Amino acid sequence: MTRAVFAIPGDKDRRTGGFLYEATVLRVLNEIGVKTAHLQLPDSFPDPTVADMAETLAALNAVPAHQPIILDGLVFGAIDPAGLAQVKAPILAMIHHPLGLETGLAPERAAFLCENEAQALGFAAHIVVPSPHTAEVLARDFGADPASITVAPPGFDRPVLNASRADPPLILSVGLLARRKGHDVLLDALSLITDLHWNAVIVGKAHDQHTANALRTQCRELGLSQRVTFAGELDGPELAEHFNAASIFALATRYEGYGMVLSEAMFYGLPVVSCDVGAVPETVGEAGILVPPDDPAAFANALRRLIEEPEIAAQFQQLSLERAKSLPSWRDTARVFERVIRQVS
Repeated sequence: MTRAVFAIPGDKDRRTGGFLYEATVLRVLNEIGVKTAHLQLPDSFPDPTVADMAETLAALNAVPAHQPIILDGLVFGAIDPAGLAQVKAPILAMIHHPLGLETGLAPERAAFLCENEAQALGFAAHIVVPSPHTAEVLARDFGADPASITVAPPGFDRPVLNASRADPPLILSVGLLARRKGHDVLLDALSLITDLHWNAVIVGKAHDQHTANALRTQCRELGLSQRVTFAGELDGPELAEHFNAASIFALATRYEGYGMVLSEAMFYGLPVVSCDVGAVPETVGEAGILVPPDDPAAFANALRRLIEEPEIAAQFQQLSLERAKSLPSWRDTARVFERVIRQVS
């Protein structure tokens, strides 16, 4: 008997943190005997057409009342709250981070999404988030009842370590070519350390073509084209090769609700350079150097320190490996979902 439904917009197998999280939880729930059906919703969220909104609400309303719906946050934050109130099945809101906190939104759009998500939370039977930070934000700024929130940190598959550090040192960054990921800040930072020997690879597909084009133009104008590669989206084995070849992981992000790729980098023993924003401090802990967001000079200084002081880099490498040991498996994460499903059924 189907125990729950996981409703995800578009292709669930997209290689971004949120979709990797949800697709893996869906798979592992079924592996541990919690039969969970996949419900594919229209892929236009968080900017649905009128037709897609109607199709989504109809699909959710068709789910039997005894089957909880785990509802992806791209849909949950943008859905019509009045329509959501009519859904018979209990709603488990899976919120990676509130949609209104996305970088680059027009102020009126951000305000609408924040208000819409706050209203929708009133119709959620429970809320699942990947980090204590996101739980705190929802309770403090969106009026969510802390007792209705469960933290389910992402799980991780332990990678095969085959470190073959590139020479010159490889600085690796992984994230969508989106403004929130701060690749523009990373490029500015790299332009300040061209006196050092290094190469850099930025892995990630274009979130929007305008940002992707702007990043490539910026790279060319900074004179970095011979040292920085935009690798696009890579599959698991190709990405593992880059992690094993890298000496530093760098993500100049402007906000993260968790930041799975930061933890992934720690499994490979990489020192992390990132920003003191969102859930990054609680994700990275002492395993990296965190600087203020939108500060290329501070980011460059952190990179320079790790390149010029190998003994410091080695200390952070060890801290990364130690922190990774405490991270959960995907089965651990799925068990958290199982408990929540039982609670609301």
